[in-house]
This record gives sequence, C-alpha cells and structure tokens, in this order.
Amino acid sequence: MSSSYVIVGDGIAGSSAAETLHESEPDAEITVITDEGEALYNRILIKEFAKGRMPEAPISIHDSDWYDERDIDLQLNTHVTTVDTDGHSVETHSGDSYEYDKLLIATGGTPTQLPVDGSDAEGVEHFWTFEDARAIKEGAEAADKGVIVGAGLLGIDLAAICGAQDVEANYLMRGECWWRYALSQDGAEIIHDALREKNVTPVFDSGVDHFETDDTGHVTAAVDPNGDRYEASFVGAAIGLDFNTEFLRDTPLELDYGVVTDEHMQTNVEDVYAAGDITQFHDVLLGERARNGAWGSAKEQGSIAAQNMLAGWGEPTETFEWVSSYSITHFDFPFLSFGHPTLGEDDVERKYSDTEWRRVALKDGKVVGGVLIGDLAPQSKLKQLAREQIDVSEQTELLLDETIELEKFDGIEA
Repeated sequence: MSSSYVIVGDGIAGSSAAETLHESEPDAEITVITDEGEALYNRILIKEFAKGRMPEAPISIHDSDWYDERDIDLQLNTHVTTVDTDGHSVETHSGDSYEYDKLLIATGGTPTQLPVDGSDAEGVEHFWTFEDARAIKEGAEAADKGVIVGAGLLGIDLAAICGAQDVEANYLMRGECWWRYALSQDGAEIIHDALREKNVTPVFDSGVDHFETDDTGHVTAAVDPNGDRYEASFVGAAIGLDFNTEFLRDTPLELDYGVVTDEHMQTNVEDVYAAGDITQFHDVLLGERARNGAWGSAKEQGSIAAQNMLAGWGEPTETFEWVSSYSITHFDFPFLSFGHPTLGEDDVERKYSDTEWRRVALKDGKVVGGVLIGDLAPQSKLKQLAREQIDVSEQTELLLDETIELEKFDGIEA
C-alpha cells in the first residue's frame, strides 16, 4: 500500500521535499497545498524582474505539467486552516480534508507590517512573493521619489530596485550602518557608497514614525522619529517576517517564532516535519537552535525532511548539516554572507581596499559565519572550517590572509 504525504507550502523547501519523495517512492500519494496562486518560482530572481532586468517567463521553475507528470496533486490558492495531528489530517478553508501518513510544514512567512500610521497606504509595498514583485515593479516605474525601510538583506534589494528604476530614494535605517548586526562601519561604508552611486541616500539613526497620504490614500511622504520628512510616492518596506503558524496554534506542535525541529527536521509530534524559513532547527554546527532563510538551505532542508519521512518516524537517516550562502549582485563588486554572520561572541575583520572587506564571526573559537565583500575566493575554505568545526582560536589572524591556506590550521587536512 502506497504512503500518503501532505506538504503545506510550495516554496523551494516544499517542492524539494515533493521531488525527493516522488523519486524514492513513485507510487506515493503526494499532495502539495499552497496559498499562492502560482507554482514554484525562483525567489532569488524576482528582484531582477522588479528591477526591470528580466521578463517573467524565466523566473518560473515548475508549471502545472511538472506536477501532473509526477502525479503530485497541487492545490493553489488554498489555505490550510486546521491540522489534526491525532487524526493525521489537514483541513482547508474550502472545507476539503486531506489525510496523511506524514506531514511536512513548509509555509514560510509573511512580511511584517510596519506598526505605524499609514503603513497600509497605497504605494507602501512589502517584498516576498512574485505578486509583491509585480506591484513593486509597477510602483517603482511610476515613482520619482521613494523611501526604503529595513536595513537588511531584503531592504537592500528594494534599494537596488529603486536605483535600477531611476527612483531617487532615501534609505531610512535605525542604526548607524546597513545590516549593523553583521557589518562594522568599515564594511558597511562600502555598501553605503555603492548605494549613493545609485542615487539612494542612506539616512542613519532614522526609521519611520508615520506616513503621510493624499486624498486618494496614496503615500506622499515618510516622517521619521526625529520629525524629518521624506517625500515618496513609492515605499519599500522589509523589516522581517511573521511566520505562518496561525493554523498550528491549536496543535501540540512546539512553536517558537516558527516551528521547532531537531537536526532531522522532525517536530515534537509524530509524523510531522518542517522545513524552510519557518523552522527553528537544531543546528549541529552551532550546538543550538537557529534559523536560516537562504534558498540553498531551504532546498536542503526539504530534501532532508523527505528522506527522513521515507525512513519512518523516530528512525531518521539524514542530518541537516549545512553552511549556507547568500549573495548580493546589485553592485560593481560581489558580496556574500555565509553561515550565521550575526551570531558568535567574537570576530575578526579587515578592510583591504575601497571595495574589499572581510569579517569572520566566531563562537567557542570556531568559525560560524562571515561576510565577504569584493573577494569571494576565501568562502569555500572558511565554510570548510565551519563545517569541520576546527578550533581556530589561536590562529584567527590566518582567517584574514588574502589567500587562506588550510594546511596552516591545526586539526584540518586540506
């Protein structure tokens, strides 16, 4: 008798799981339920679409035929409202019920709304889905002046969209530099200068107190907590994600700003797994809970979850052990973060030129993450040090060599 699998979410984590399940068990009943109106697409490329650099067609990864050819039941525009973990079933907003042997939660998140007056005005856009990207592209193309809020990796995408669409923009940041938890002033200033070249002005120690609107309800300006006013007919906001766990709150699943899993993507409830952005997973490299929203990480988690779903509850065969990467390609120089660059209790850094800088984050003397600007060549060796959990506490200066030689580190075979 074939097994039945239900996957809630059709992002890269859910899709990767569906593909892994089908390849290993072709006769399995696989249902994928998503509240989005389109099948899997490349979230990395939608920012290029919003910049006006790419048409829609290449961004889609799977179409309906992909699911049909694999006998995967794809349910679009469908919200799961209830999960019955005792009865092994899920119910949707339309009253349909799907029974499962194993369930995967891969619902990701929804952009956090700015908790200020006027944040629901027309022209204030948040960035997460392909539909968001379409609205952002349209809004930016029609705007002369813009405001960006959110000094993180999604915020920089919105700033780059303004630059590409010739929108004069102010980038309002609460701290003294962009992505202040991962970059120092030296590293961030390289980004600040690149933004200014695109006619995007960083504004520090700022933020948004409220938005002003016209008689039609369209945004006209952002006012920061200092009382400074910035005209804008387009606003891009990216201050974080609210994870989609509402439908799980009446279940015995452990929730902690997402769904808690072990290193095998198993939750605390039998036959229920989770993968992707929504997970608070046990990171075996850190030795603690962590989150990782990178595309490659989510894809690997989906595959790991599926392999363990196939193996059977309580008998996992695969462990999620991953050092992620996240690239920014908006500027004339490359930028890459890896691992957990905002964590750790120590770090080393160096600025090599006006467009080259490196920082490596350390915990218990081991590499846990970092940021590379300009020269990305050291990334593979730094990631290897992180994967192998090599104690570099007595050799941290070697992490900043222009060319890292692994054989110089104690305890590693290059």
